This record gives sequence, structure tokens and C-alpha cells, in this order.
Amino acid sequence: MSTLSPIRMTAALPAEHRERLMGLAREMNFTEGDRLFDEGARADRFWIVRSGTVTLDIQVPGGRAVAIDTLDHGELVGWSWLFPPYTWQLGAEAMTPLRTNEFDAVAVRTMMEADPAFGFSIGHWVGRVLATRLQAARVRLLDLYAPHGSGATP
Repeated sequence: MSTLSPIRMTAALPAEHRERLMGLAREMNFTEGDRLFDEGARADRFWIVRSGTVTLDIQVPGGRAVAIDTLDHGELVGWSWLFPPYTWQLGAEAMTPLRTNEFDAVAVRTMMEADPAFGFSIGHWVGRVLATRLQAARVRLLDLYAPHGSGATP
């Protein structure tokens, strides 16, 4: 994705809201192959990539995970923390050494409830990310499982 992507935090949030959110950030690093989270686990935090690459995956029948998207600098890793029951809908793995800013989901949700304008900005941003990820998953799964040459439209 380009650095001008509207789902990157720097493009999606007003400066005041970025600064407030970043006030809650904690630096967290991962090594290549580390799992940030697994589908079905409790979603109690999220990350913004500072450097490195993360692959999002989804479990498919047969028990194997299929990569559906790749994230890099400035992108949000995780959206399930915002929606009850706060359970990861995807999995994520560091594909390279990864530097992130980590955020405690309860602290961010509390701040969102206390400041409706901040809450709207964060919710709108996460919603845009969710819509983009849903489309990426759809395209990836069609690539993998749609009958090729059958006239099926992507």
C-alpha cells in the first residue's frame, strides 16, 4: 500500500487524535515468525507497524492458515479489540523483524467513551481498515478457491 493510503493512521486521524492515541503507545518488537495473535484468542491490544512486515491469515477447512494480507509501516494490526466479544477474527505473524507501537485496548476504548470526537475518529478509522481487510480477504479467498475458467466473477 502507498504511504498516502487513507487507512494509515497518519492519513486517517486528525493530528490531535493521533497525538492522544500515541500518548498510550508502548514500543514492542517481534522477531521473524513470532505470532502477534491467533484467530479466536482474546483481542486485548493492537499495534501500529513502525518497521517490518506482518502477514494476516485466516484458518480454512483442513486446519491450515492462509495469508490474506500483508501490512507494513504505519498500518493498523488488529481491529477485533474494538468490537465485542473482543476475539481475534484473523491471525497475524511477523514476516520480518518487526517494530511496533502497542496499545492497550481497554485504555483506548475508555478514552473513546470519554471523548466522543476522539471515539468517532478512531471508530471511523478502524471501520475503514475493516472494510479494506474484508475486501482483501475476499479477493485472496477467491484467488484460492474460485473455479478458474468457470466464468465466475471475482
